[in-house]
Amino acid sequence: MELDKKIQHAIEHTKVLRSPEQNLATFGSTNIYYYLITELMDKVNVVREGRVIAAKPKIVTPSYLINLEGFSGQARRFIELMESQNPYAPGIFYAYKNEPREMNIVSEPLEQIINTINQQIDNQRDPLRAIIIGFEELWDVSLIKFTYELTSRSLHQNIAEFQQYGLLKVDEQGVPKHAREQIEELFKKVKDDPQHASELVAELKRWGLFTEYQDRFLNIFRK
Repeated sequence: MELDKKIQHAIEHTKVLRSPEQNLATFGSTNIYYYLITELMDKVNVVREGRVIAAKPKIVTPSYLINLEGFSGQARRFIELMESQNPYAPGIFYAYKNEPREMNIVSEPLEQIINTINQQIDNQRDPLRAIIIGFEELWDVSLIKFTYELTSRSLHQNIAEFQQYGLLKVDEQGVPKHAREQIEELFKKVKDDPQHASELVAELKRWGLFTEYQDRFLNIFRK
């Protein structure tokens, strides 16, 4: 419970002072550079820099998610309930990677630090930079909150663009059109470089489509 209180405190004391000017891309990855400022002690602050890389959003269904690894027991139980009620309901899955860069301890007033970073961003004219005020002890929770808010802000646009191209439509096997297109992209990757074969096989199995595509897959390696 003590950890839960600290997490809640970190969430409540996280502020996004400057958000990226663009939303997460619908049809590609998004690379966001962040400055995360936390107070170490009176008049001493820590400035962390790094990148949050958002992979290209995927359209998934509960029946797909049930075959993904990495979920906690509670999260998996929730997915199982979704899968039992509406296994083919399409949704958007976002995946992120944090790449920390620099960490500097700065003995300057907070306002001065913020002004300096803002000026740097203005000079660089990079629309994908952000400034975050976080909580030192759980600074990564502050970063997660920023990522969550950015995802929420981007969701409506991403859904609208997927709908515009009919990619949310699900076929008779419960597979969205977008997933079929991604499978085709993976087949092209495997033809160019067989090292991607395991990635393709894993994706086909998550969708329950390996039997359907098995002959086509094996033909790539037949001479």
